[in-house]
Amino acid sequence: MPGPGDLVFTQAAGAFTSYERTLEQTPTVLRETTRYRLVIPWFGWLFARPVRRTIARRGTVSPYGVQPWWAPPDRLDPRQALLLGLLAAASMSAAFANTLFTQTANYAAKDFDIGKFGQGIGGVIVRVGIVFALPIAFLADRVGRRRMIVFAAWLAPTISALGALSPNFAVLVATQSVGRPMGLALDLLVAVAAAEEMPRNSRAYAISVLAMASGLGAGVAVMGLPLAGIGTSGWRLVYLLGLVWLVVAFDLRRRLPETRRFERPHVTAPPLQMSRFAQIALVSFFANLFVAPASFFQNRYLDDVRGLSATAISIFTLATATPAALGFVIGGRIADVRGRRRLLVVAVPLSSALLIWSFSVAGAGLWFGAFGAGLLGGVAYPAFAVYRTEMFPTGNRGRAAGLITAAALVGGSIGILATGQLLDRGWSYGTTMTLMALGQVVAVIIIVARYPETAHRDLDELNPEPVSPVDPAATH
Repeated sequence: MPGPGDLVFTQAAGAFTSYERTLEQTPTVLRETTRYRLVIPWFGWLFARPVRRTIARRGTVSPYGVQPWWAPPDRLDPRQALLLGLLAAASMSAAFANTLFTQTANYAAKDFDIGKFGQGIGGVIVRVGIVFALPIAFLADRVGRRRMIVFAAWLAPTISALGALSPNFAVLVATQSVGRPMGLALDLLVAVAAAEEMPRNSRAYAISVLAMASGLGAGVAVMGLPLAGIGTSGWRLVYLLGLVWLVVAFDLRRRLPETRRFERPHVTAPPLQMSRFAQIALVSFFANLFVAPASFFQNRYLDDVRGLSATAISIFTLATATPAALGFVIGGRIADVRGRRRLLVVAVPLSSALLIWSFSVAGAGLWFGAFGAGLLGGVAYPAFAVYRTEMFPTGNRGRAAGLITAAALVGGSIGILATGQLLDRGWSYGTTMTLMALGQVVAVIIIVARYPETAHRDLDELNPEPVSPVDPAATH
């Protein structure tokens, strides 16, 4: 307990749920003691050491009022820290569901004797399942983000795990055509909730944190790939791993709050601003002409062309994709501090070129190309993704995010079908991916010509939304 002559300082603003700094002076010693409690669900362990180090070195790490490099540019409050941690956990679950079929399709196709084109058809059908995600996105604009996030968090792992019981490739595709869209719905609503709750200078940072969490979730699916190597049907065990994410669903139901922006009065379901929607939807469409087939056929390329085993593919994926986590941190910080557009114009072409190279060479070049593509792709991702939620008002932010995701999946489906056909006709992977990368060129042109700069701007400034006093039923 502080003595009568001690100086006691408490938190005026910040993420701590409790904070007390005491200065105790004796004739020989000036003792400083700081007691604090920081609640970041699921990821508190990741921030514990840097927080302790920053507090212990107060005044020497960074100037007063300047956030450490690992922290968001703005100071979060306890509710924002709680929500971001829970949303990051939801991102892990969503990423597992979204990655599961992509990582295991090659092994399932071999088990069921399905060719490259048939595998590509399966990938397209699973992506068409976005129609099951759209109603959840639309409902989130009417009943709230929290209810739909919790709903999708229960369904995504449960339905995805049913793939383990599939008697043929068609049934596997059917289960993932529902399970994966639940993961997509969860992912896009997590991004919506983060954009609505985070301060204006930290929205891209939040996206970078969610992306890192997604990488962990996808990594669980990748680390499960050695199970596919224990037998022709070993891939089924990877699907059963998904049931672990039910723990996240339970925690979300118990602790996730509704976003304050949704709870405020706002116009319900206003018309979409079509020019903005078209710009972002087209960028997502053209970008995924390349990104989707590159991701979908990577394991088949490593297996068929480079002769890597399931375990080696797992090691390759983890070793080359892990740098993306560093890229997320760098990219989120740059996007919030320096701006989004210039970052995208530089990072997207470079990451695409390196990924094409990885599909064209063997040995060290293969690893270096995938490594560099993952790093620069991670740098670009926060700026790329944050536009999907920043450019629309509260009343249709979920709807817009769902439709943009659908546009991305349509582009990805076309890319996968075209890639599968070209590969079956004898085209090399490098040539095919170079052709698909023309979509990235178109995406960058649209970004340069049409995208506004949204860094440092409040969502209400970006999306003026007057509430009509005439019809109270039109507002929440």
